[in-house]
Amino acid sequence: MAETGKMRMLTGCRVLDFTQYLAGPTVTRLMAEMGADIIKVELAPMGDPSRLLPTIKNGRSGYFVQQNRGKRSLCLDFGKPAALEIIRELVRKVDIVVENFGPGVMEKRGLDYESLSKLNPRLIMASLSAFGRQSPLAHKTGYDMIAQSFSGLMHMTGDPNGPPTFVGIGIADVGSGVHTFAAIGYALYHRERTGIGQYIDIAMVDTLYHMHDFGLQSHSLSDGEFVPTRMGRYHSQICPAGVYKGPQGWIFILVLDRQWSNMVKAMSRPELLDDPRFAIGTERTKNADQLNDIIQQWMLSFPNDEAVIAVLEENRIACSRVQSVIDTMNHPHYKARNMVRTVPDPILGEVTIPGFPLKFSADPELPEGLEAPLLGQHGAQVLREVLGYSEFELGKLRESGVLYSDNR
Repeated sequence: MAETGKMRMLTGCRVLDFTQYLAGPTVTRLMAEMGADIIKVELAPMGDPSRLLPTIKNGRSGYFVQQNRGKRSLCLDFGKPAALEIIRELVRKVDIVVENFGPGVMEKRGLDYESLSKLNPRLIMASLSAFGRQSPLAHKTGYDMIAQSFSGLMHMTGDPNGPPTFVGIGIADVGSGVHTFAAIGYALYHRERTGIGQYIDIAMVDTLYHMHDFGLQSHSLSDGEFVPTRMGRYHSQICPAGVYKGPQGWIFILVLDRQWSNMVKAMSRPELLDDPRFAIGTERTKNADQLNDIIQQWMLSFPNDEAVIAVLEENRIACSRVQSVIDTMNHPHYKARNMVRTVPDPILGEVTIPGFPLKFSADPELPEGLEAPLLGQHGAQVLREVLGYSEFELGKLRESGVLYSDNR
C-alpha cells in the first residue's frame, strides 16, 4: 500500500490494477511511488504469473517484488459471478482501471470500458497490449520481443553481417508502461477540466515504432535509397559515432559536425581538418571505415580507458565507457540520484532494484517502506475499507472461494 501520513502527488487517487508480468505493472509501480492507492486484482489461485519468475528465493520472486511494491493484493476467483460483482462495485469507487490481459479477457467478463464507464462516467481506463485493441491484429498474442520483432527494432539491432538481435531489456514492456503512465496523467488533467473519463488504448508495437528516428524519414526523403538495417558497432548516418575498443574495455563516442574540430584537436591530428575524406559529415560517413580505424588506433595508444575518457572530455566530446549492469550498481551517479535502491522485503530481506527515474521539486523524497504484497494479502482490508463489507460477508466470500489469500 502507498505510504501514509504524507501528501504525495497522487494521494487520493485510487487505481484498480488488472496487470501482470512487466508492461502493466510498470504503469502502476510508478503510480504507487507517487502515492496512488493501487488495488492489484489477481486471479485465484495463482495470481500474477510473474510471482513465479526468477530470481526465486525462499519461494518469493525478486522480479515480482521489484514491479509490485506499494500495491494491495485482492485475489478473486473470476469464474464466480460474485467476484465479477465485487469488481463492478469497486469500479464505482475508483478513478482509474489499468489492464494488460490478453485479447478478449476483459470483454468476455463484461469488464470492457463501455460497460464499466456506465457504472462510473468519470472512469479512466487504460488497456495495454501488444497490438492495441483497435487493430486488425488485436486478436494476436504478443510479448516484448514480439513487439521488437514486429516494429522493425529487431531488424535494426545486431551486427550487419549477423542475424537480427533483440535488445537485452524489456524495452517494449517498460516503454509502453511509461507511455501509458504519461497518458493517464493527461487523461486526469482532461477529467479535471471536463468531468468525464476516457479510454486509453496503448500498443507495444506502436511505442517502439514511434521511436524510429532515422528509418522512416531517411527512407522517404532519399526516394528509397536509404534502407534501414542493422548498424552493429557504428552509426550508419553519423561518423564518428560508435563503440571503440579501449585499452581495457569499450568506449562509446558521438561526434556531431560542430564537434569535429574538437575531436581532431583531442587526437592531435590537425591535418584531418583539411583531409577531403573527412571535411564534412557526409564525407566522414562515406569514409567511415578509414576514420574509424584512425580513431581506434588512437584510443589504443593510451595506457588505460580513463586516460582516453579524460582527453575526450577535456575537448567536450560526448563519450562513455560501456558499463556493465554491475558497474552501474556501484557508480556514484546512480547512487547520488537514488537510482540504485536497496529496499526491504519481509521474505527476501534486502533487495537492490532500480530507483524512481522522475524527480519532482514539489515531491522530492521517495516513499519508504513500500512492500510487494503476498497473494490476496489485502483482500479483506480492501473490501472492508472501500466497500464496507462486514466480517460475516467476508467469511462467506472466503468459504465460497470467491475471496482467496495465501499469507504463507
